[in-house]
Amino acid sequence: MHHGIPDWIYITFTAVTAVGVLLQALVLLGMLFALKGALGRVNEISKKAEEHGLPVLEATRNLLEEVSPKLKVAAQNALEVSQTAREVSLTVKAESTRVAASVDELMKKASVQVDRVDEMVTGTLNSVAHATATVQKAVSGPVRQVSAVLHGLRAGFDVLRHKEPEVNATADSDQFV
Repeated sequence: MHHGIPDWIYITFTAVTAVGVLLQALVLLGMLFALKGALGRVNEISKKAEEHGLPVLEATRNLLEEVSPKLKVAAQNALEVSQTAREVSLTVKAESTRVAASVDELMKKASVQVDRVDEMVTGTLNSVAHATATVQKAVSGPVRQVSAVLHGLRAGFDVLRHKEPEVNATADSDQFV
């Protein structure tokens, strides 16, 4: 079906379209390589987080499990010593005051150690949360972009596959009311 349009226009249009499709393919190939590189970096960060973060968390947890019962026993013992000393030495008030001061100092030191352990655990958990957020940001951005491109390509192919036939304008004018 020839409409009076020269053949060179069809050839030029076809060549321009082919170049455009080739450029799109190259852009998609470049995006693929960029995504592979980003995934490699994410895997590297993840491995480093596992290598360094998990042992720190495990060591901190072990330290807490080891120190916590000892601190409770020490506090209980200190309380018992304090009570016994107060009951036994009602007549020797100076001695009782000295024991109470020692117990208070021991409790302060225990409290300081508990605070230090709490700071260590909090710092570790904050580092892990930061690393997780960084990994999540590094992965989710490129994945969303690639997903959007793939959805666009799928929609374009769907439009090309399900193209409706052109309706003849003269046939419609007969049915116009």
